Amino acid sequence: MALDLKRGFEPLSLLDRIVNATDYLLTTTAGLSNDDVRDRSLLPNWSRGHVLTHLARNADGGTRLLAWARTGVPAAEYPSLEARAAQIEAGAARSAAELVADVRASAERFAAEYSQMPAEAWQHMVQWTAGQRHPAARIADSRLCEVLVHHIDLRVGVTPDHWPADFVAHELNVVTAAFTTREDAPAMRIHATDTDVWYEVSPSHDTAVIRGRQASLLAWLMGRSAGNELTTDNGKDLPTPPFLY
Repeated sequence: MALDLKRGFEPLSLLDRIVNATDYLLTTTAGLSNDDVRDRSLLPNWSRGHVLTHLARNADGGTRLLAWARTGVPAAEYPSLEARAAQIEAGAARSAAELVADVRASAERFAAEYSQMPAEAWQHMVQWTAGQRHPAARIADSRLCEVLVHHIDLRVGVTPDHWPADFVAHELNVVTAAFTTREDAPAMRIHATDTDVWYEVSPSHDTAVIRGRQASLLAWLMGRSAGNELTTDNGKDLPTPPFLY
């Protein structure tokens, strides 16, 4: 979910949303057992322990990027993509209590650094591990997206219908725009029936229309749903979106 600084960026309001989303995730995972965290998540080859470890390390990476934006001293989100993967793998086998405590503590560190950011620092450019450079404000919306989407991956009873409507609407714009730049993305015309908003991915004259509620559409586009609630105008099977997030 990309932020538009020209339209105004309200960091304290966004921090409240991040904290609330994190608190909800901590509540739904508090009762997980050691066996539960070894069980699969929605992500291929990842257990719940992998997802929880990733959320904690993502918070720490975001904390380092925030410090870079605030102080001007470069600090890597992760040493490398390989190091990121190794950290997640190394932490995934911990006990349920350790995993949840790690998510909580890392989120607190993130919020503490976030709260120190002066207004002008949100416009400072920082670099993510994969090389993308964005204003520091992207750290905030990226963290909210991480928490909301990976909460679904944990399979703890939270579904895409729990996502805030404004998050879903905005993320649909972001995801469809990202697919338009990718050669492996199928052409699509997408109609969110509950909001009557249309989205397009490189459409041609014979591109099928895919219809459904906006949360169901986003979940399918992001690989969190098989799209069973969606329909196509021509009755054909749904195309297969490439992995994005």
